[in-house]
Amino acid sequence: MLLVPDVVLLPEGPVKDRAVLVQDGTFKAVGPVRKLTDAHRDAHTVRLKGHLLMPGFVDAHHHLTQSFGKAQAFGQPSEIFKTVWEPLERALDEETAHLSAKLAALEALRGGFTTAADAGTRAPVDVGVIAEAAEEAGLRCVLSKVVSGGKGGKEHLERFQSSRLIHPSLAIPVPEDATTEVLKQTADLCADADAVLQIHVNEHLAAVERSLKSVGRRPVAHLHHIGALNAHILGAHATLLTPDEMRMLADTGAAVSYNPVASAWKGNAVAHALMWRAMGIRFGTGTDGTRGGGFRLVDAAESAQRLAYGLQSGDSSCGAGRTWLTHATALSADAVGLGKITGEISVGKAADFLLVDLRVPELTPSYDLSWELVRLADRDQITAVVVDGKLRLWQGWPTDWDGPALVRKAAEVGPRVVERARIKRVDPDPDGTARHARRP
Repeated sequence: MLLVPDVVLLPEGPVKDRAVLVQDGTFKAVGPVRKLTDAHRDAHTVRLKGHLLMPGFVDAHHHLTQSFGKAQAFGQPSEIFKTVWEPLERALDEETAHLSAKLAALEALRGGFTTAADAGTRAPVDVGVIAEAAEEAGLRCVLSKVVSGGKGGKEHLERFQSSRLIHPSLAIPVPEDATTEVLKQTADLCADADAVLQIHVNEHLAAVERSLKSVGRRPVAHLHHIGALNAHILGAHATLLTPDEMRMLADTGAAVSYNPVASAWKGNAVAHALMWRAMGIRFGTGTDGTRGGGFRLVDAAESAQRLAYGLQSGDSSCGAGRTWLTHATALSADAVGLGKITGEISVGKAADFLLVDLRVPELTPSYDLSWELVRLADRDQITAVVVDGKLRLWQGWPTDWDGPALVRKAAEVGPRVVERARIKRVDPDPDGTARHARRP
């Protein structure tokens, strides 16, 4: 299949007069339209007038089995995993875990994500049900198994070898969940297997203080001290880093996920992603399961940097549009361990891409498409989502399975799971002032 869009988002930026040859789920050729059409006369040529062909977004931090409760996080204090996420996930069985993961995968695809890194579930189920859900939906997934007890890691990393979409990973939710020996052994195991170890680090003040009290060091510093901080670590959030900890990340090649929406909804700080970039720290962007919109994520990534750091320093650019597009695609793929597989329109990479309609008021007239995609584009402009060369969504819905039926089932089942979980929420408006406007 030879695709001929108006614009292709290449590693060097948006380029016109380019065609892309897709074969066997990969990009076989990328080049000038005339050159490729002449060289591949037998290919089925599809002209995509008015469209941009761009890499799919890569979510560097997700929790696929938390989709039934994401609205439960609204208005809650920062650290809610004990009161919301653990009870919710532990209330799942195989059927509801599968349904939750498939719902999350559908939302991700609708938002332009072709890959998501799942950071491990506490649901009492085999993670194979999550893999099955992601594959059925058509989402590429870096799938973690929680191994805080030090068991099952090797077996999980050897699993799913026949799958084109599932890439095994290991997870320890936070450093204090595992002993020093398990942390180091798991980090070494992932390094040997060329897989990532996903671990939440320096997300909340409470987590930093727990680490100081339990092991005498902050989370990132503790991982570094025991020799577990390496290029196969994917640290989630990392919003509360000292300069020394940033240097540890840069020196070891460890990657982190910048999750700006999570910071806005339930965080103690905004990660200094622009400082990370200046120091050479590898990072991708992640949703933390908050909302599955790729364009909204890059908008939040740029906006959070501007509000937290750019305004006070007079930085009117804050990385510009291209920075955030790259960190949401190619560099996110690198952070989750798939840099050789996906994340950009490049020969040999998996054909994971979006077709974005440029013939909309939001992008007209166009002067700098990279900036415009970050600040003006949204999911309703995504005409098609392709993963591994296969059309997964057309105009927002699956092409080979019943997406609306899944949504109806989740609307029925999800509230029952939440009720069974007995989630303990803090009332964000105990006096009812937001619900009932005061009369003069």
